[in-house]
Amino acid sequence: MQLANAEPDLHIALRREELTRKPCLVIWSIESIEVATAIQIELSRLQEYWKPSPVLLLLPAKLQLNTDECLQFDAPGLLQDPNLETLQEAIKTIRGGGRVVRLKDQNASSSIKSNSTMGLGQWLLLSGVQQINADLSKLNSQQDQSNNNGLNSLIRQGRIRELNASKKFLYLLWGPIRLSIDSLESQKSDKLPPNSLVGGKGYPLEQSFGTSISLKNRDQLTVWNTINTRLNDAFKGSLVNSTGTRLAIEALTPSRQSSLLIALLNQLDEVINRLIKPKDSNILYKEEWLQLQSELKKQALRSMAGTYVRILHKGKLTPVSDHLLNIIDFSDTDNELPEVGIMLDPLLLNKPVIVQGQLLPSDDPRALIQLEMYITNWVIRTAELISAEILEASGDWPELRQYLLNQKLISTRELERLRNEINSQIRWEQLIKRPIQIYESKRLFYQISKSNLIPVLITEPRDEELLQLGWIQQQVALLVEIRDAIAPQLQTLVRKVGDLMVIVLTQVIGRAIGLIGRGIAQGMGRSLSRN
Repeated sequence: MQLANAEPDLHIALRREELTRKPCLVIWSIESIEVATAIQIELSRLQEYWKPSPVLLLLPAKLQLNTDECLQFDAPGLLQDPNLETLQEAIKTIRGGGRVVRLKDQNASSSIKSNSTMGLGQWLLLSGVQQINADLSKLNSQQDQSNNNGLNSLIRQGRIRELNASKKFLYLLWGPIRLSIDSLESQKSDKLPPNSLVGGKGYPLEQSFGTSISLKNRDQLTVWNTINTRLNDAFKGSLVNSTGTRLAIEALTPSRQSSLLIALLNQLDEVINRLIKPKDSNILYKEEWLQLQSELKKQALRSMAGTYVRILHKGKLTPVSDHLLNIIDFSDTDNELPEVGIMLDPLLLNKPVIVQGQLLPSDDPRALIQLEMYITNWVIRTAELISAEILEASGDWPELRQYLLNQKLISTRELERLRNEINSQIRWEQLIKRPIQIYESKRLFYQISKSNLIPVLITEPRDEELLQLGWIQQQVALLVEIRDAIAPQLQTLVRKVGDLMVIVLTQVIGRAIGLIGRGIAQGMGRSLSRN
């Protein structure tokens, strides 16, 4: 009735007999969901019956399903407990040929549900990591608020290193589990450490919804513009680094972090708009993409550093961007970046996106979120390459540290310590972690979730990269293979030894103890009878 009063131009039929022709929209309101599969089957039948009329599915406020399960309901409209205004906007968008998704955050209910069935090892890991993250948050806040004298700062940094080492040991001892523990814990903290800023305040979600997607049309350009808008808003504030590793972009000031990420996204927008227009020639876009990489990074750096800004360098006023462009090598690439086709083929060639074994069009919410992760990963990794080069240039340019880097890194000692830490981390990842991930056919992506930058491991074929590894990296992969081959045999051996120990304890030692006890009892009985 409220919708009928708010939209007098619409004829709303509550019964089939009231229809005089095919409806322009079918709304199905569900009060409760017991089995998701039954809803999917009924939704398919409903869409087939009312075809070509689109279906708007209204879900209840309380659900036992997580967001991924809700997105399995393949309908043009998917709203959870909407108000009248949200419902009106969704109806207009769907009638215009678009798609709308408004789902509330299901993480709290799903985490409670998962906690009730988790094992002892997972419970110990989760509780331990939560305690460590709480202590780290307190230490970081104390470090920012207090006057950092030498002794207190040294003790605090030692405690932080100790807690980080303890967290890694917990992951090694009780892992692997989902990689979202750190991000879930960081969402609970009221005050996030400023040292973890990497530039954005999360997806542009409405306050009452955890997943909010609106497409006015279903073409490739609309999909890209939607992703671009969401990520542009995501990079305007502050992100929390929940990756578990140090990032070079953290060395920049928060405003420089945001400027660099947005500049890279804007450059990518120009490239995609340039490649998406010529329909006949965009099949060979990959060659042009490779040629534009260096120029794309240069323009992003120029936008972040300022085109006309000059600062002192060896006693002379020097243009910052021009000098950095002359000394930085923009040909470096990140080996962990996937093939560009998985990111651009759906946007330029209208190819489907593979999501959990399903081929989905790019306008599907699940495919859009997947593409958004690919683009986020490219932006973060490209920003890392540029930030690492800026750190390298700052070593010989003290004035540049004051202009671009955090106040803490003006100190030469702190800067060199950060550079050494990042270099050691890169060597460890290249020599140890990357060969293992390639052998396990996994690739690390960066994704934004609730203002947190989190890592996501996705399984994909990497056989060709395995053959291209160096000798040392191949030996690391070989050690993993040897461990996999020996582990079942060791488990069998331990099980056999355990069974043997059980037989010895019960059949040999147990019987001997029984015989000894029986003899003692008989001897005591005889002595009592004589008395």
